[in-house]
Amino acid sequence: MFTHPPPRRRRLMGAVVVAVATLVLVVTGLFAFGGSGRKPAGTSTSPTAFALPRLSGPGLVRLADFHGRPVVVNFFASWCTACDFELPGFAHVSTELQGEVTFVGVDSLETGDPGYMPTRHHITWWPLARDIGGANGSGLHDALGGGSGMPMTAFYDSGGKLLAVQRGALPEDALRTEITQLYGIPTATRPGS
Repeated sequence: MFTHPPPRRRRLMGAVVVAVATLVLVVTGLFAFGGSGRKPAGTSTSPTAFALPRLSGPGLVRLADFHGRPVVVNFFASWCTACDFELPGFAHVSTELQGEVTFVGVDSLETGDPGYMPTRHHITWWPLARDIGGANGSGLHDALGGGSGMPMTAFYDSGGKLLAVQRGALPEDALRTEITQLYGIPTATRPGS
């Protein structure tokens, strides 16, 4: 015959169940959301001195490391159809200007596979970084005034000074024009671009 435990023991068992459930929720929350507001040590989302974690592997991608050469920073995300449109032109121009202009890719506002766009457009040789902080893994993007829009491109001179920010997709011809106007580097227009 089954007997119920005394009321005091039932209250104690109920309190233990509630405590364990609360602990499980707290631990789950820490694992699920623990990194959302934290920045890895040594990182910065300052538009004039960014230092972001590499997209894959250890280390940082730092603006200061490119001193002496103009830098084009392209922001992309796996879900961004406009990024998909513009990146073939960026791939062409970056290959032609290799050694004269540094191109950096920053995955920002990501909700999927951060390596998708670089792999798809064969730009895995660029320094690639992961944006951090901000509203949605978008600290540098936000600091440059990107809002919720993608893609975005920032142009820095050889001393690391921010010269211009272009919001929205840049077709290849527009990218070439921007590079010529900002850096004084002539770029040949490719047939069909």
